[in-house]
Formats: sequence, structure tokens, C-alpha cells
Amino acid sequence: MSRGDDESPSSEEKKLGVENGRLENVALDDLPPDPDAHLSEAEKAAIDKKLLRRLDIRLIPWLSFLYLISFLDRTNIGNAKVEGLSNLMTPGQYNAALSLFFVSYSLLEPLTNVLLKRLRPSIFIPAIMLVWGIVMVTMGLIHDFSGLAAARWFLGVAEAGLFPGVNYYLSCWYRRSEFGLRAAVFFSAAALAGSFGGLLAAAISLMDGIGGKPGWAWIFILEGLATVIIAIVSYWMVFDFPDEARFLSNDDRARVIRRLKADRQSSAEHEDFKMKYFWASVMDWKTWAFAIIYMGADMPLYAFSLFLPTIIAGLGYDGITANLLSVPPYAAAAVLTVAVGWYADRTKRRGLSNIATSFLGIAGFGMLLGSKHPGVQYAGTFLGAIGIYPCIPNTIAWASNNVEGVYKRGVTLGFAIGWGNLNGVVSSNIYLTRQKPRYYAGHGVVLGYLAVALLGGSIVTHLLLRAENSKRRSGKRDNWIEGKSEEEIEMLGDQR
Repeated sequence: MSRGDDESPSSEEKKLGVENGRLENVALDDLPPDPDAHLSEAEKAAIDKKLLRRLDIRLIPWLSFLYLISFLDRTNIGNAKVEGLSNLMTPGQYNAALSLFFVSYSLLEPLTNVLLKRLRPSIFIPAIMLVWGIVMVTMGLIHDFSGLAAARWFLGVAEAGLFPGVNYYLSCWYRRSEFGLRAAVFFSAAALAGSFGGLLAAAISLMDGIGGKPGWAWIFILEGLATVIIAIVSYWMVFDFPDEARFLSNDDRARVIRRLKADRQSSAEHEDFKMKYFWASVMDWKTWAFAIIYMGADMPLYAFSLFLPTIIAGLGYDGITANLLSVPPYAAAAVLTVAVGWYADRTKRRGLSNIATSFLGIAGFGMLLGSKHPGVQYAGTFLGAIGIYPCIPNTIAWASNNVEGVYKRGVTLGFAIGWGNLNGVVSSNIYLTRQKPRYYAGHGVVLGYLAVALLGGSIVTHLLLRAENSKRRSGKRDNWIEGKSEEEIEMLGDQR
């Protein structure tokens, strides 16, 4: 079912009695027994609220922390650059090393959600973290471009599974109306990583010369060792899907599955992988619409996070000061990311939220492109940050809300996120040293992505989803489910 903006129940949902999260005639034979059948509605609501709070405490903090580590490890190269890493190679080689990360990262992302489902989150996520932590340590031992290029390639291989995997994983735990805020809190860790990363890099760089290593090398070594330790701990801190999660009692497990089924989510139950789910995703226009939108936010995100210290240094500040001045824009982005997630969950206006937020980013990069004044340019970095970061989790939530089926949703998210990250190759090659400090090409390309792909894509998708939902509410899609059994209707996924 297409559930983007104006997510009121469609005609077939009303026919099946699924409205406002209530369970009526929803394949009841497939549901676990209701442990709260004897309770009043008020008592059930209190238990549900307590359960949701427990899920939030168990799932969100640690997963957000893992993404903070992930984003810190992939973007700290920007901090290392202003501390002297770039002296080992030419500007073109440095940009090529950045690009290699996005190539391997993007190629593997569409497959990682299938692996996550098959290997279990408690195994898959700690394993990939352990690998990328080791790779991070080796980045501190490199002596030339070839070493950095190899390390960045394998870092992309290892990190490919975390972001799409966790978003897919969370979508299998929460109702559609709950997912956006959780995705926003999770992704706000990226903004915090940028903020925290600048402070951490400034502190670690003071170790310059210890053990014969430059300050930039210690940034990679210490952060990599921390990732290895966190990966080991994650084996006990990351839980499996609702039907197997060990922290749930049998009654809570039944409650989680029933509340997801009430939300018409197939993720509430086990589903074996079949190639038809892959092709269903590939043939769905929404997969490619969300890929374009995500591209419009993700390329600017990486351009911003990789080059913000460079942009600020271009305004006349030294390495440590540039890293410190990169902190406030990220902090502002973290706050607005959570605020937009909360608003979009409450109003179900994810498309309009993308559209409004993108204007902030367009204004910010317009200021960077059009002004010579350092104060105006620095203010532009604030608008750029708050105009980009909130759109990433909001787009993921928007896509998740509109694609149903355990594997189909996973593949769709993998394609959208993978295509967005492949455009990170563009972000690695548009901030040219010879254009310092104005960076016309870099700011101009980012502005184009924001205006055409993010803003334009969000407008078109918003209008198409509104049109589809209007057809469903008027009964023009009822023929899709006529004569079908409950199981057949369930298998239609978002086409039901």
C-alpha cells in the first residue's frame, strides 16, 4: 500500500477492519494469542505504552551509538586531511581514495539486508563492525596513496551493512507512525558524530609525534581500536528480530507481533526469501523515486561532512580551529533532525517535510556560493547542515512506510541507500583545491542536487502518492483484492 502523505486508511483497509492500529479480521488464525484479551482498552493502552518505552530503551540508544561510531569512522578522514594526511598524496589521489569507499559501499548495500535477515542482527552487525574497526587501525599505518586507497575500499565493504540494515531492522519493530522519529533519533547520531568528531580530532591531533606517528595517524588508530572494542560488546547489545529477540517475554513477543499486524506489516512474521520479492522491488516505481530523493540528500550530506573542515579552513582558520568550528553546525542539524522526525510522525506529512527542509539547504549553499564574506559563508554552513541532515531519515521512513513485505522492503531500502551512497563518488571530486576558498564547483553541484533531486523528487513523489491514495480511498483499486483469500491479500504487500 502506498502510505506516504495523507496516510488515512484506504478503502480496502476499512473493508478489512484495520484502522487506527486496531485488530479486526486481520488473519487472526496467524496471530499469537492475545495476552491482554481480558483487560480493558485503557489497561491495554497503558501496557502498549510501557512496551513501546521498553523497545525504545533496548533498541535505540545502542544502535544510535553504533551509527555515531560508523559515521565518525567514515568521515574522520576530513579531519585527518587538515591535520596533514593530504601531504602524503596529490589532491587528485586524495579524492580518488574518498571515491573508492563509496564504490564498494554502494555495490554491497542492496545485498546486506538479505544477509542481515539470514545471519541475524546479533551476528551480522558485530561482525561487520569488527572488520571495519581493524581496517580503521590499518589506515593509521599507511605511508602513501595505495595504502589509503586499499583501506578505504575495504572500509566501504565492511560499513555497507550498518545504515540500511538498522533502518530495515527498526522498521520491523515499530509501526509506521512510530518509525520516523526513531529513524531520526538514530540518524541524528551522524550529526553528533560530525560535532563530536571535530572535538575528538582536535584533541587526538595533539598526540602528533608520539610513537613516531603524526597526529592524523593517531586519529585513525585510536578510533579504530575503540570500534573493535564496541564491536565485541555489541554481540550482547544487539538483539534479533521480534520473533527471536531474547529480551522479550512470550507475552511481550505476542504484543509486538500483534501490534505490527494491526499496522498491516508483514514484518511481523517470518518470511522466506524468494527472488520474486527482489523483482517486486526492482519493478516498483517507488523504489526508484525514493532512490532519486535519497540521492538528492545523500550526496550533499557526504560533500558537507567530508569537506566542512576544509571549507572552514579555506576561510582562513588553522586545522584545530577549523575542526572546532565544524562542531556547531552539526549540533544544530542533530536538533532539527529529531524535530522533523517527530513532526512527520505526528502529521504523516513526510513529503512536505522534505520539501520544506530542502529549502533551508538550498539557501545555505546559495550563501556559500554567492558570498565572499566569511561570516555569511559560515552561517551558510548552518543552513546547509539543517537542510540536509533531517531529509535522510525522513526519506528512509517515507520509503519504509510505502513498501511492504519483509524482503521487498529490505531490497528497496538497499537500492535507495546504495544509489544515494554511490553518488558519494561525486561528493569526493567536486571540492577542488585550486578553487579554494570559494569552491564554486562543489557548492554549485550540491545546490543542483538539492534543488533537482531532493526538492524536485520529493514534490513529484508526494503528488504521485497523493493521487494513488485518492484512487484507493475512492475504491478504484478494490478489484486488486476481490476474490482473494486473506493469505493472497497479505502476499500482495503494498499492492493490496
